[in-house]
Amino acid sequence: MSDLNIIKQRFTEHIILSQHVAASGILEQVAASAAIIKKALKNGNKVLFCGNGGSAADSQHLAAEFVGRFQKERDGLAAIALTVDTSVLTAVANDYGYDTVFARQVQALGNTGDVLVGLSTSGNSKNVLAAIEAAQAKGMQCIGLTAQGGGKMAEVCDICMAVPCPVTARAQEIHILIGHILCELVDGE
Repeated sequence: MSDLNIIKQRFTEHIILSQHVAASGILEQVAASAAIIKKALKNGNKVLFCGNGGSAADSQHLAAEFVGRFQKERDGLAAIALTVDTSVLTAVANDYGYDTVFARQVQALGNTGDVLVGLSTSGNSKNVLAAIEAAQAKGMQCIGLTAQGGGKMAEVCDICMAVPCPVTARAQEIHILIGHILCELVDGE
């Protein structure tokens, strides 16, 4: 297959998946997630994001959209990516194990009324699941972004938006679209 054909195929796959998601119940989950985040921020709480690999990058991206700005000028919104402090990540991983790197930060930084957004295409990342458990113990609501099936996160999150696709790259493309929509809805307040 030529490079051009591969490019066309990936765009086609993305368009088809986007249309499938737009016709699914995920849209209502996005709206419900936005309402949870808006309420938390309005009440002086914050949003914590976590994920591994590309999902770590998406966590950082979305936290930056909240703290900086998305499409309009506004005050910064309280959001933290739990993926960025290398000293904390390496100390916690060294002392307690990698599965605890996000949970430990949730224990230290999370409060009742805060929101945790966990990103894991498998829905089974042990460190994200541990963060969800720690968040729930603190009275936080948990929103998940996963891929097909949702994994264990589908069972433990308050809302789990499972993109109906087994391909990690396509699911992550939809995750960032959902993230941007959340930013826009929160910006609208």
